[in-house]
Amino acid sequence: MSSLGRRLAERTGAGDAMAFAIKTEIGEPRAKAFIFTAQKTMYGGKLIAADDIVFVFASENEGGNGLIARAVVTSAEPVPRKLDVARQTPRVSIAVRRVALVKRPLGRDALKRFKDWDDGRPETELNFKFYRQATNKIVGISDETAAFLDRFF
Repeated sequence: MSSLGRRLAERTGAGDAMAFAIKTEIGEPRAKAFIFTAQKTMYGGKLIAADDIVFVFASENEGGNGLIARAVVTSAEPVPRKLDVARQTPRVSIAVRRVALVKRPLGRDALKRFKDWDDGRPETELNFKFYRQATNKIVGISDETAAFLDRFF
């Protein structure tokens, strides 16, 4: 089991901060706070909680430029499932407070060459989770990937 998988399995809630990333449409990249409503989640993203770190990517499919900010989650609420739909991706609504703006770019163009899904590189983890399926989403990320992303601030 990966380090992320172990952390997700062991997560107890309050006081157990983790790192996540979100790729979505961003209207104002320099905003001090963001609200993301009913976002799809994958790769443990549904476990996001208050006080977690989240790296914010402005979706290139929506005219964005990739990584724009590091933020802290101020609230997280799961979206109730629709009763009449058998299969559905878990969704969550979050509010975040920006704590840093990116100092150098990181987006799809820089990550797309990292395609060896088993190489363990942070770049590959991000390419796999964000760009293999181009949908906007919240994902859990490994400690190694969080440390890699921290270098962009």
